[in-house]
Amino acid sequence: MGNLLYVIAVILVIIWAISFFGGYYTGGIIHILLIIAIIAILLKVIRRA
Repeated sequence: MGNLLYVIAVILVIIWAISFFGGYYTGGIIHILLIIAIIAILLKVIRRA
């Protein structure tokens, strides 16, 4: 389950980067998803340490 969250978080970060640097308008929802993705990555790193 943790590995799945990590994969989803990485995909969300990639989607955010494409929309941010590509100039596509995705609205405010992508920033909420980015925060969730960062939290998931941090939890994965903290639990591994």
